[in-house]
Amino acid sequence: MSPLSVVPNSILILFVSMFILFMGTLVFFLQCFKRCPSDRILVVYGKIRGVRSSTCIHGGACFVWPVIQSYQWLDLTPIPVDLGEKEFYPTQKHRVKIVSKLITGISTETGIMENAAERLLGLCLVAVRDLAFGISEGCMRSVVKELGAEAIKSDPDSLVDLLGERLNSVFKDVGLKIINLDIQKIEVNLFGVSPSVLDIPAETSISPHSYDAPPTKEESTDFSKGKPSSSHQLS
Repeated sequence: MSPLSVVPNSILILFVSMFILFMGTLVFFLQCFKRCPSDRILVVYGKIRGVRSSTCIHGGACFVWPVIQSYQWLDLTPIPVDLGEKEFYPTQKHRVKIVSKLITGISTETGIMENAAERLLGLCLVAVRDLAFGISEGCMRSVVKELGAEAIKSDPDSLVDLLGERLNSVFKDVGLKIINLDIQKIEVNLFGVSPSVLDIPAETSISPHSYDAPPTKEESTDFSKGKPSSSHQLS
């Protein structure tokens, strides 16, 4: 074999090796380019600029640097929370019973979804539902105690509005938002007085700041007659 025939073979092998290396590098970097669908939030963490420990992207795409960065997803699926029937005692002689349902989900608002990345990343939907349930129960207890049974009896919408505001405020701290708050029934029991019931059909709704005049005829009043629902749509 002549030396002249060895040189072209070496060049061919070198060319093939460089082509394979180039294609492998290209495929590797393409795999590091992550596109974010509309029903998820892309959370990139690791070596991140700024004061936050992660970067959140909803829609669009970004490059995730290998080795120094990694990523996870936050699911935006709405989470129904059946709060059921809860009883609260603002005083020893007063009882307030609330039947309600809640639909929550991770917020896509800038500044709030970063809270979700810090507090909800890695949690399954069941764990997020349990967290929302606990927060809702605590907010109900504080709102009932703050308003008192007599104020709730005279103006039940005040309970609904304050509860919606309180839940929205606390949920933002963990990266959640209220999609729908449905207060189906409010029952107020005063000592020695027949209970007053606000029974609301689930299919109707009112605006968050709608108030009705308090009843004046009887101590025990059925608020379900002619009264709109207290189902809230909050963002």
